Amino acid sequence: QVQLLESGGGLVQAGGSLRLSCVVSGRTFSRYYMAWFRQAPGKEREFVAAIAWSGRTAYTDSVKGRFAISKDNAKNALFLQMNSLKPDDTAVYYCALDDDALLPLPTTATSRYDFWGQGTQVTVST
Repeated sequence: QVQLLESGGGLVQAGGSLRLSCVVSGRTFSRYYMAWFRQAPGKEREFVAAIAWSGRTAYTDSVKGRFAISKDNAKNALFLQMNSLKPDDTAVYYCALDDDALLPLPTTATSRYDFWGQGTQVTVST
């Protein structure tokens, strides 16, 4: 059974940094996308960043230059380094996995991702 477990969320002041982690267990994958999504209160879940098995990445415009996604294949782990955080970044952040990737550039579509973590809260204060 595939499981994704996020950690690293918390409360931080605007301008600060956090690093989210996601560990995947239960199976190994060859062609995959891994991504971070977030959901703020009263809003739909939105794409943040993704990385493919190829190493290629994708970001939503609002986090470009501030967030960096990376992975450690040996540890089956995904990371999101978040710098220059803003109050608008406040949300529950979810790790997601698509285990049937077709193209080397990761997809940003929520519906493509088959496995999800339970989420970790990120709160950015003013």
